[in-house]
Amino acid sequence: MHYSEELIKQVLNIGISLTVEKDREKLLYHILDYSMKIANADAGTLYILKEGFLHFAIMRTISMHVERVFEGGDAADSIPPVPLKEENICAYCAMHKKVLNIEDVYGSDEFNFAGPKKYDAMTGYHTGSMVAIPLVDQDEKVLGVIQLINSLDENNRIVPFAQDLMDILMSLASQASIALSNMQYREDLQAQMWSFTEAMTEAIDSRTPYNASHSRNVAKYVGILADYINELHEAGKTDDAFNTQRKDSLLMGAYLHDIGKMAVPTAVMNKAKRLGKGTEKIEQRLRAIALEAKIDLLQGAINQAAYEAELAREEKAIAIANKANEAGFLTDDLLAELKEVLDAAYITGDGRALSYFSEEERGFLQIRKGTLTDDERKIMESHASVTKRILSKVYFGEYFANSPIWAAQHHECLDGSGYPDHLKAEDLALESRMMAVADICDALLATDRPYKKPMPKEKAFAIMHDMAAHGKLEDRLVTYLEEALAKNEP
Repeated sequence: MHYSEELIKQVLNIGISLTVEKDREKLLYHILDYSMKIANADAGTLYILKEGFLHFAIMRTISMHVERVFEGGDAADSIPPVPLKEENICAYCAMHKKVLNIEDVYGSDEFNFAGPKKYDAMTGYHTGSMVAIPLVDQDEKVLGVIQLINSLDENNRIVPFAQDLMDILMSLASQASIALSNMQYREDLQAQMWSFTEAMTEAIDSRTPYNASHSRNVAKYVGILADYINELHEAGKTDDAFNTQRKDSLLMGAYLHDIGKMAVPTAVMNKAKRLGKGTEKIEQRLRAIALEAKIDLLQGAINQAAYEAELAREEKAIAIANKANEAGFLTDDLLAELKEVLDAAYITGDGRALSYFSEEERGFLQIRKGTLTDDERKIMESHASVTKRILSKVYFGEYFANSPIWAAQHHECLDGSGYPDHLKAEDLALESRMMAVADICDALLATDRPYKKPMPKEKAFAIMHDMAAHGKLEDRLVTYLEEALAKNEP
């Protein structure tokens, strides 16, 4: 059997193009299209085997100008799948992994051709010759079937499919099967990575009730940013653009950016107020001090006026302590009020000094911003280093190779003042900068943080623009996110 050099070259080129194709729909289309061209077929159908049925993926009839894509399309517009029953030619082909070449459908009683005949009656088409070729991968697993209809000669007359083309079509089907199988492996691996990511995100966010949606929100914001950058790119306003892989990698990094918080003690991570569980210990201590003052009163060590003054002073102290404990930020006035009472103590009749506040409580209550002390903040900030260390142990493959890098850099600043590695602008990829903007945006806009009130978007973005002006964030990205969110508002 002799094949022309041109045909062999064509088949080799087809094999190469199938191997490099990354888009599933395009790959399926190419498999059918190339098969039809090799066999000079007027019509063809590609079936994909799933859950015991052959599902229509693509159907084409050149002379009727018909082309229907079913995979990923509207389910309501799909044709019922073909059951694996031997009377159906495509099912028999799949079940027995056998090439079937029918010279004349109407002259054959080997299979049930009710479907093609019904189609012919409805459309005026004539189904003549037919061939069915199984798609079998390297593990001998059937992936689907290529069914070709009506081979045409040079005068566009229907003729039987040449028998000497069967080996070529089988070779093409084999290459297509391997390409399809490899794509399925890649999709399965990616699905596995996403399921791992979803599980880790759930584990991270469930550790604290105070930012249970943070990782998902950061992923949402970077996704919105990427889509908006693509819009700007299409409009010729930026050179940056995100293809599917780049956006997927960015989202993966966003979902995992706080995985290092798994190692942060919940007492630090869940510290909603400066005093952690509140002022209960102080209140108990002041009640005990009040009891000491009552004893002194009864024993004549102090008079009624001094006793009442002591109770008033204690009441004022606990009121200011509660106020400071709840405040998101200590103003100068509140800090001054606080300092008036922090060193307060009651001197008992026998000369003992009973302090209202412990040294640790005094330190906690004077935290100017937020709820954490310097030591606690260092523990909290360590999560970025732990994220980097944890993700370095995970194999992300080529597709998601950059995800752990961007995830670990979400607290870096353009001026080098960030952490954990104090990287500067030239060291930070666009994705890392986007992650930083998204992380801060959620921190400012979040409604589930008990230590601060939700912030209006205008104020949040004013703060972020100010951070950009001071060299922390990329102002362009702050503007992009601000514009994108405004555009998406109902």
